[in-house]
Amino acid sequence: MNSSTSSAGSSPAAPLEKTHLRLGFVALSDAAPLVAAKLLEFGHAHGLTLELSRQPSWAAVRDKLLSGDLDAAHALYGLVYGVQLGLGGPQTDMAVLMVLNRNGQAITLSNRLADALAEHGTLPKALATLGRKPVFAQTFPTGTHAMWLYYWLASQGVDPLRDIESVVIPPPQMVAALADDKLDGLCVGEPWNAMAEAQGVGKTVALTSDVWPDHPEKVLACRQDFVTAHPNTARALVQTMLEACRWLDGAGHREEIARWLARPDFINIDEAFIAARLGNRIETDATHGLPVRFFENGTVNYPRAFEGAWFLTQFERWGMIDPRGDYAQIAARINQTQLYREAAAGVNVAVPEAEVEQVLIDGELWGSGTPSAGYAQRFRIRR
Repeated sequence: MNSSTSSAGSSPAAPLEKTHLRLGFVALSDAAPLVAAKLLEFGHAHGLTLELSRQPSWAAVRDKLLSGDLDAAHALYGLVYGVQLGLGGPQTDMAVLMVLNRNGQAITLSNRLADALAEHGTLPKALATLGRKPVFAQTFPTGTHAMWLYYWLASQGVDPLRDIESVVIPPPQMVAALADDKLDGLCVGEPWNAMAEAQGVGKTVALTSDVWPDHPEKVLACRQDFVTAHPNTARALVQTMLEACRWLDGAGHREEIARWLARPDFINIDEAFIAARLGNRIETDATHGLPVRFFENGTVNYPRAFEGAWFLTQFERWGMIDPRGDYAQIAARINQTQLYREAAAGVNVAVPEAEVEQVLIDGELWGSGTPSAGYAQRFRIRR
């Protein structure tokens, strides 16, 4: 069912096709909406019982979504689009139900490289001091962290396909790899950048909001056939997550969720590492960026199709796919905008009508009116 044909059975009183849902997540601060939804049982008001299942990696999230072991998941935006195209695994039609958060990720360098950057002033000069090919980590080949890392490197004059070695490491293993001198840099979600700094093994040099201010990050994802078979349940799940996102904006609730996220069954680290970059202001030695956003009166959550299409342009830029002219159509099929509108109306969440445009770190503009055809070819550094 695509985003333009999801209105069947849209009555809020319609019976749910499924009432117990198993949701996957990875140990990251931006899993907060799922954790809040479960611990505060927001699903009960919408006829749902939620079961959370922590996954060790994004590959595990993908595999369990595809096998049906998970009904839906906290997922990297780019992961969903990669699966849709069959990149690195079996092709499966996917659905983005809503955006769970914006911002909240960072790029951290080893102390040696960060010091060299401070001394020499440019990243290419700093990398040259290593005397070997630098190693940078991201969390999934088509995921957001790979795209933010590659985009940031290119904006600094570094070709991510030729000048560095890119490796995939699950988020909870990033800090240990940095501490063991296996990495020169990484892009990952919080709290792992904050933990690296607090433990003195790395320095954050950029926030992903520096790359694309208020960029979409994690989404609530499922297979397309789940939406087709369970439209009422899918709407109820979106309503549940919107309630959780709205709660996260309440006074004192970021501190409260940091305590919950610190529990062994969620992230299992000191809550101070989580709280450090979960508030309304983010400051590091190198940057003053935008904080992670979960709701903002619903402006965070609407799954704008043009934002999804951006990931397709970057897949083309880095040689993951051949150029094609249907990015907007692919995004419109994946992003369940009509289902989201119906769900949001049921919990009094406004849908932002104005489409937004943003200037990215290299001066390129991306918005609803930006043609995707040929966009990837505008970049000097590309495949």
